[in-house]
Amino acid sequence: MKQEELQAIASQLKHPTGEKGIEMANMMHETNINMTLSSIRNLNISQGDKILELGHGNAAHLEYVMQQSTDLKYYGLEMSELMYGEARQINRNYVSQKQAFFSVYDGNTIPFPDATFDKIFTVNTLYFWQEPVKFLLEIYRVLNDKGIFSLTFAQESFMKKLPFTEFEFNLYDTEKAEKLISQTPFRIIDSETLTEKVKSKTGELVDREFTTLVLQKE
Repeated sequence: MKQEELQAIASQLKHPTGEKGIEMANMMHETNINMTLSSIRNLNISQGDKILELGHGNAAHLEYVMQQSTDLKYYGLEMSELMYGEARQINRNYVSQKQAFFSVYDGNTIPFPDATFDKIFTVNTLYFWQEPVKFLLEIYRVLNDKGIFSLTFAQESFMKKLPFTEFEFNLYDTEKAEKLISQTPFRIIDSETLTEKVKSKTGELVDREFTTLVLQKE
C-alpha cells in the first residue's frame, strides 16, 4: 500500500469523513466491539448513572450500555460531524426519548460543567490525544467524586504491526499509559488485559492484546 493510502486510513480512523468514513465506522464497530464491551463492563454501571463516551464512532453499541441498568443518561462526544450524524440516526429512539445526547467537540475541551458524570469511557482514542495530561485533567474535572473512567486501548506491540499507525498515532503499552496517568490525580483501581483474534487487512487471524485501565477520581 502506498504511503498516501496509509495516511488516508490513519486520518479516517482519527476523524471519519465522507462515504469512506461510514464504511470505516462500520468496520471499526465490528472489529472493536470486544474492546468496547470490555470498557463498558469495567464501569460497573448502576441505576441513574450519567455516562459520557469520548469518540463514540457510530455508537451502535449504545443499546448494550442501556442494558446495564435503569434510568441511565448517555452523552456522546465526537470530533467527526459524520459520526455525530450516524450515531444520532442509529440511536434515534434513545435520542427522541431524551436518554441519549450527542454533540460535536474539538477533542480537547469537554463542554460540560465540573462533576457532571458518574462514569466516562473511551475506546481507541488515546493514540490521538494532542495533550494527553491536559485531556486527562479535563476528564477528571467533569467526573463526580469517586466517579469511574474506563480507558481502553490496544497494546503498542500489536498496533505497531499495522502499517498506518506511523501516521497520527501515538502508541501506548500499559507502562507508558500508567506513567501518563501518574501525572494526574487519578488513581488506577483496576487493570484488565485481554487477547482476542481479529482479522488483519489481508484476512488472516492475528492476536490483538488490549487493555482497559479503570481509574477513579479521588
